[in-house]
Amino acid sequence: MRRQYIKGVGMTKFDYSQKPWWAFAFEAAMEALEEARMKISQIDCIVFTGVESAEGESEHQTHKASLLSDLFKTNCPILNVPAVCAGGGVAFWTALRILAEEDFKNILVLAGEKLVDNDSPVTTHWIMSAIEREIEQTEGLNFPTQNALIWQLYSQKYGASHDDLALIAYKNHQNATLNPKAYFYKRPVSLEQIKSAPEIASPFTIYDCSLSVNGGAAVILTKEETDIEVIGSGFATDYLLTFGRKDPTHFIATQMAAKKAFAQAKLKPSDIQVAELHDAFTSVELISYEDLGFAEMGKGAELIRKGIVNLDGKLPVNPSGGLKAKGHPISPTGLAQIYEIVNQLRGQCGERQIKPIPKIGLCHNIGGAGGSVTVHILRKV
Repeated sequence: MRRQYIKGVGMTKFDYSQKPWWAFAFEAAMEALEEARMKISQIDCIVFTGVESAEGESEHQTHKASLLSDLFKTNCPILNVPAVCAGGGVAFWTALRILAEEDFKNILVLAGEKLVDNDSPVTTHWIMSAIEREIEQTEGLNFPTQNALIWQLYSQKYGASHDDLALIAYKNHQNATLNPKAYFYKRPVSLEQIKSAPEIASPFTIYDCSLSVNGGAAVILTKEETDIEVIGSGFATDYLLTFGRKDPTHFIATQMAAKKAFAQAKLKPSDIQVAELHDAFTSVELISYEDLGFAEMGKGAELIRKGIVNLDGKLPVNPSGGLKAKGHPISPTGLAQIYEIVNQLRGQCGERQIKPIPKIGLCHNIGGAGGSVTVHILRKV
């Protein structure tokens, strides 16, 4: 495959602004284009991802591609690639393949979502379409209970505790206070607050769960050599019924996507210097330490106990604040991870900048409960 690079990235603030999805997408795209010093006329193709899950008064335009054509005043091919929470990662994976096969020079990968525009039960109902509805949900499973059960199995098997998850939540909230585009920017949360929070699905509390927000993100892929190269890309899927899998305590799709990405990059997990992981729940971050090869099976808790994944640790994880405290607007999340890693590799992250400035970073994006997973590895040239 021909070498591929990132020319520009853009991201809105993740919050509860009541703008239509396309406004978030447009803002992120304009920032990416401005950073790349490009015009929309230089974009040969747009790969968009968005589900606009909430059922409120927002714009539910089914033909999103044509709406974007009107918005950007372009007639280039525009493809919509919805993949629930992994939308950003899957759209990026798709764009890499299109750029390799077609006679294109630049592709805009774009996401915009007005996820929160109604009461919580309505928003939750639509988010739940990312997992199985007929069997598991009729038995009372939603995302928090499903992941809490996975954690209970993991904890019984390996001995990790809920205190380990509290440390992950605390780390990500600390990081988010330093990120101007995170919802929890300058809103510190103490470890005591996290440990004493209301329980929602034993042993999970509200601080074990990521934050639903609105927002947008964009990445410009190019064949032109720039300072950031995409050196590894992996994508895998798994069964919809989580408890129909051989081992529900780990996500095999993460393991398979990581194996592919590391093989392409010709690197080992120990070569990664910074990572953005899909911490939809604190337990998912810990389990992903193992699935990605950063820790042995059952030993993931040691990374947070020893501070290895802290901002000043050997392998900082989620310096942006992660889904936990930056926010999780569904489709834009995977591209927002790329936004963070690109800026970390460029040394442009201000107070949360990792030092020394890293040269190799990884992005890990999950759709559903391990149903669709992408892993991408970026290198500072």
